[in-house]
Order: sequence, then C-alpha cells, then structure tokens
Amino acid sequence: MIDVSDPHVGPPDLWIYEVARGLRTRFTFDPRPDNSPVWSPDGTRVAFSSIRKGDFDLYIKSYTTPGEEELLLQAEYDQVPMSWSPDGQYLAYCNRGVPGTGSDIWVLPLFGDRQPIRFLQTGFLEDGPQFSPDGRWIAYVSNESGRQEVYVAPFPGPGWKLQISTVGGSKPRWRQDGREIYYLAEENRITAVGFGQKGSTFEVGSATPLFPIRTQRLGSVYLVSPDGQRFLVNTEFEEQVSSPLTLVLNWTADLKKK
Repeated sequence: MIDVSDPHVGPPDLWIYEVARGLRTRFTFDPRPDNSPVWSPDGTRVAFSSIRKGDFDLYIKSYTTPGEEELLLQAEYDQVPMSWSPDGQYLAYCNRGVPGTGSDIWVLPLFGDRQPIRFLQTGFLEDGPQFSPDGRWIAYVSNESGRQEVYVAPFPGPGWKLQISTVGGSKPRWRQDGREIYYLAEENRITAVGFGQKGSTFEVGSATPLFPIRTQRLGSVYLVSPDGQRFLVNTEFEEQVSSPLTLVLNWTADLKKK
C-alpha cells in the first residue's frame, strides 16, 4: 500500500500494488490528498492521513469490506499514523506542526471512547513511533541530544527510555521476534542493533552496519521481513544518461583523400 500522485487523477491517493501480478489497484478516491497508509496487523484495515477537513486527520478504511472511510480522529495540526500495536487495539501516530513542541507522539485506543493518550510531548521533536512485536515497547526518534537518535521506551509506561543509536539514527523498525532493531544511520546506511531483556536488566547490542540505500528519507523508506533477512526499500530511481551518438555523413569522401 502506497500513496501515489497521478497527474491524470489528481492529488495523492492510496493504491495497492500486487507484486506477484504487477497490478496496481486504487484504494481511496477522495479529491483531496490521502497519504501515510499503515496496515493493521491482521491485514483487514488501513489507517491513513487525509486533509479533508483543513488539517491532516486520521482515517481508517476496511480492505475486506467495501465502504466509506471512517474518521478516527480530528484534531489541531497534522496527524500522521505510524504503527499499530500487534493486537490491533492501539494506533501510534505523530502530531506535527505543534507550536512549541514541533512533533509529538500520541497513541489512539481503537476501543471504548477512543480518547488519545499522550506518549511523548516535549520541547524536542519526537517522531517515527514503532510498536515492538510484543506491544510492550515503542521505538521512536528524538533530537533531544542535538541530533536525531533512536530510543526505546515502555508502553504504556512509565519507565526509563533506552538509547539505541549512538551516532545518529531515524526510521526504526523491529524484527518480528523483537530481538533486533533496525534504523537508518549516517550516509543512509541501514543498521542493526540487538535488543533484549535478562531478568530486570535490558541489553542493547553494538550497532552493526548492514548496507547503504539511496533515499530522500521521506515517508516509509524501508520495510523488513519478519526474519530480518530481506528488506523492501523505497529507493530513488537514477536515470542513466545515454552516451552521445555521432553520425558521420559522406565518410567515403575521407577514404578517397587518403
């Protein structure tokens, strides 16, 4: 699921790409921009952001049942969905453009009265929340140290955060067993760090650079397979410039001169 700007259709809408068949199917049809789709853990719903009422608000749409989109949350400033809890009960999202705080992390319960829960709201920029596979942790990005670094904090809390990256990091992702965290480090290099708990203590391993990618760091840059062995990367396409072609006319005249 990606958001696509099609000059023949208009502002960005959500489309589903079937890799096996090479087929693209349109998922949303509103004339206003839709973006930042996030699949539910069971693959039956998609949360996304849309600007239909002035700011980017949170919406949800079923993949299995035809119907209109449901407005999940309308609030001040822009709301961007990021990650579902593994049980599908919570949606972590960012509230961006807030005066004084810039970008904050909130969690929306998808049951009961659906009152948003403030997870992180400081004078620094917090972004990119990702639930751990067991739902007990949220990995996120903060610039509280002066540059972007990846941290992990318990959900719903309270508890002390752990810093994961050491020389800059963004776009955290979890391996399905929760034992490893990936992030984008300097020079757009995907990096892996071990994460685990022994008794009452937590262990964070050394950073292991994996490979660089070509990206603009916008949107969902990459995804990782459950076993951590394959990566799907949203990469920049580099056009290859063809070598110039020289056409020589009347070349037999040069032969006669020699």
